[in-house]
Amino acid sequence: MKIDILTLFPGMFEALISESIIERAQRFSKVSIRTHNIRDFTTNKHRKVDDKPFGGGPGMVLQCQPVIDTINSVKALSPRAKVILMSPRGKILDHSLCLSLSKAAGLILVCGHYEGADERIRGYVDQEISIGDYILTGGELPAMVLVDSVVRLLPGVLGHDQSNIDESFSNGLLEYSQYTRPADYSGKKVPELLVSGNHNIVKSWRKKEAVFKTMHQRPDLIKHISQLEI
Repeated sequence: MKIDILTLFPGMFEALISESIIERAQRFSKVSIRTHNIRDFTTNKHRKVDDKPFGGGPGMVLQCQPVIDTINSVKALSPRAKVILMSPRGKILDHSLCLSLSKAAGLILVCGHYEGADERIRGYVDQEISIGDYILTGGELPAMVLVDSVVRLLPGVLGHDQSNIDESFSNGLLEYSQYTRPADYSGKKVPELLVSGNHNIVKSWRKKEAVFKTMHQRPDLIKHISQLEI
């Protein structure tokens, strides 16, 4: 997959793409991530990308010309890529949406900034996505969240493909409690059945634990609890 990020602050993505799982995914050619500075597509000598809103009001608005020109430039190289605007108006990012995006031919992420983006930019966008109902300075952090969530779902990125299946939200539930050595820490012991060696018992316990955690910590996720086989 190719992921292109259109931003005013490409430096913000340096740590994201040069560390941990995402760095390894690029090294083993599972994903290619590139940043594009929207300012490079301005037509004025001061590289100005924003202006006052028509009709008055506070703040500045991201101009359509440099953003649309950047989109068109990247789209020419990745014509099948899906153009996504990171926007508070968008659909909330969840596991199901991440899974869908991980199957796309490519992604072009547009990071908004300032008071908002010129409405005409949306004519070049396939989808708008939000990471939650709160205000951020720009679309860079949401884009990072999306990239991290999607890349880990690509085949071969994680060390064990089962990791994606067992994680929180993959089946609509939170993940079960996890433990590792030591088995006894200051009198706090790991549940005995987890060290029993009986995989069927462990599997049953984990399923019940996932339901229990979800009911108590995220009851909003439980929609069809009566249909779960516990």
